[in-house]
This record gives sequence, structure tokens and C-alpha cells, in this order.
Amino acid sequence: MTELDGPRMAAASGETPTALVVFLHGLGADGNDLIGLAPVWAPHLPHVEFVSPNAPYPCDMAPYGRQWFSLQIRTEEVMLQGVQQAAPILEGFLAGELGRTGLGWDRLALVGFSQGTMTSLHVAPRLKQAPAGVLGYSGALVAGGLLAEEAVGKPPVSLIHGVADEVVPHAAMPAAEAALQAVGIEVESLSRPGLGHGIDEEGLGRGLAFLQRVLPQ
Repeated sequence: MTELDGPRMAAASGETPTALVVFLHGLGADGNDLIGLAPVWAPHLPHVEFVSPNAPYPCDMAPYGRQWFSLQIRTEEVMLQGVQQAAPILEGFLAGELGRTGLGWDRLALVGFSQGTMTSLHVAPRLKQAPAGVLGYSGALVAGGLLAEEAVGKPPVSLIHGVADEVVPHAAMPAAEAALQAVGIEVESLSRPGLGHGIDEEGLGRGLAFLQRVLPQ
């Protein structure tokens, strides 16, 4: 199985971490894209270690970057096959990181952007042990109707999305929220007026507050 790795940032406290945040980047990026959020949040999450793995496959829509799965064909069926293929690779990485740090699944939060959010929202409810939470920016839930049969755990979720997103339509957020809530998952959401496919200061602050709430301090 493909093994993941990427940039890391140790706990700002200099001590053994009590929680782990794993970033999942978007299509055509790599782990360096989101690890830049770690220094912003670390002063407020001093006992958290951050890791931002590179997705397993070279991006097939650009001459550089990585992808969790192909988005050349964006039907629900094809995207579902893609995220299902990526799921065990990510789960194996998460298990390895928790084993390395000696932390339990309840000390893990996933932070995704775009395709990384799609991957996080698919994997997290299907893990045998639920993580502490999922923070998803500018993403979507693939085949949300399957959750009723396949969801195992109910990790809390925070969704943040720009209203002017030109890549993943803002409408994907309320659709994901409804599907997650239908299976009993706690969801909070934030729409950012005028924001395109990105993360702004308000979104960073809301994301930090969510992580502070779900991770042990």
C-alpha cells in the first residue's frame, strides 16, 4: 500500500503532544500547502502536533502537485470510487501516526481543504474509532446517502465555505450538512460572503475555535 508522508510541525510546547491535527490538502497541491496554518494555530494549541501528508497520487490535471483521487470525471459514481480507493491509504497513515505518538483516535482531528475535505468527510465517519472531529474548508460530501448504511462513528464536523466559491459550489456545504445531520452527526457551518475557493481570517478563527473545543487542552 502507498505510504504517505509530508511536512510536520512539533507541538509548540516542546513537550510530548496530547493531540494530533492532520491536514488534507486539495487537488494539485501538496502537504506544504496547508502546513502553513500550523504556525498560525500553534500558539493557541501548544500541545498539538501537526502533520500535512502529500496525497498518494500525482495530479493528473496539472504538471505538478498531488491528488487523493482523480477529478477528471466528476460524476458521483466515479468520485465515490476514487475516494473509496484513497480511504484505506489515509486510514493506514492515520493509524501509523497515532501509533508513533501514542495517542488515541479521540486525540485526532482532520482538517481538509477542497478535495481534502471530501476525503476527510468520507473517511472519518467510517473509521472503527471516531476521531475527535473534522474541520472542512471549501469541500463536499461524496455520496452522502451511503452514510446511513456505512457510518460507524459520529465525529463532530465544522464546515466553512465561501459563498463565491468558483471551484466547489457553496451549495455543497448545506447538502453535506444535511446528510451528516441525518445520521446524527453534530455539524456547525459557516458561510463566508464574497469569498471564493479559499480560507479567510474569519474561517481560520472559526476553525481554531472548533479545534480548541474538540481536542483536549
